Amino acid sequence: MIAQIGAVTMINLRSIPQRWGMSLATIFSIALVVVVLLGFLSMANGFRATINGSGADDIAIMLRSGAQAELNSGFGRDTVRLIETAPGIAQTEDDRPLLSAELYVIADGRRRASGTDANLPLRGVGAEAARLRDGFTLLGGRMFAEGSNELVVGEGVIREYEGFDLGQTIRLGQNEWNVVGVFSTGGSVFDSEIWADVGVIQNLYQRGNAFQSMRVRLTRPEAIEELRAYVENEPRLDLDVNNEREYFAQSVGGTQDLIMFVGWPLAIIMAVGAFAGAWNAMYASVDARLREIATLRAIGFAGFPAFVGTMVESVMLALIGGVIGAVFTYFVFNGISASTLGGASFTQVVFSFAVTPASIVSGMALALIVGFFGGFVPAIRAANAPLLAVHG
Repeated sequence: MIAQIGAVTMINLRSIPQRWGMSLATIFSIALVVVVLLGFLSMANGFRATINGSGADDIAIMLRSGAQAELNSGFGRDTVRLIETAPGIAQTEDDRPLLSAELYVIADGRRRASGTDANLPLRGVGAEAARLRDGFTLLGGRMFAEGSNELVVGEGVIREYEGFDLGQTIRLGQNEWNVVGVFSTGGSVFDSEIWADVGVIQNLYQRGNAFQSMRVRLTRPEAIEELRAYVENEPRLDLDVNNEREYFAQSVGGTQDLIMFVGWPLAIIMAVGAFAGAWNAMYASVDARLREIATLRAIGFAGFPAFVGTMVESVMLALIGGVIGAVFTYFVFNGISASTLGGASFTQVVFSFAVTPASIVSGMALALIVGFFGGFVPAIRAANAPLLAVHG
């Protein structure tokens, strides 16, 4: 039986060039399915990596109670003063609380690749903002001067949008700004932001003494409970206190789910089409070799080797298509820069596509499933080829 299976399988594989048109169509359709799936998965992987790399367990972010995002939050300077005396907050070298009260507004940007407009986050920050972002480094230039129309921009902004190169002057709204520095936070969402002095933002955008968020460095991650207790017991405070890492996962993570929700159904729909193509190709393969299969049956070959040989052929075509799709996706998409709306902030988050081993396994699995089911019924037909076909 093993010898028969090997013989029939080799006959099937060697005859593939005789049906190169149908075989190539099957390989191409399966490769396309894998490209689509891996494209969406690499997008989700890259976005997830950006979000997971954002925030820290020893950073607390505070918004007005009930606010789901910085855009719909707001509080005054009195609130900041009350937090400055709260327990659990780390101190600077000169015994000041390590915190940054910030303002978040939307600015216009233009994508380099397409020339289309996009919403960018312009953040007004305090002097300690950089120390509240783990991994912050200046890649070029310097920090903005207090009270000036100067910007420092994340490397993601430089990569995706025009007009923000170091030394350039750019108009945002009614105001002109000088780009004096470029920073990186190691690929976090902060790399998609533009920073300026919070007092200047308050003045130019007519926000008075208002802030929208406040970040504090905790003495230790567990100290957030002390801070929460203080806020809850202080009647003059109306704030929600969150761990920064969890805040980003909740506020932006829905975008990742949306990418997956679109990617998998689309890939499955295309897989159905590839399945139909594989089915037709394998039926054509069996029909072309029906006399050959019947002859083998007549000289003593069982039906099972014909079944296995047809299945191997179908799975082999699917495997080739899967490999081509995976290789193409890796070299075309892996590491490519992109941006998408980041949840409730209505601004763009810059990230890089990431084709991971796990996503490649998912793509190959889908390809093999298509090949298996596409060849199953034609394989049954091959196994039951009538002996009369010899004389057909």
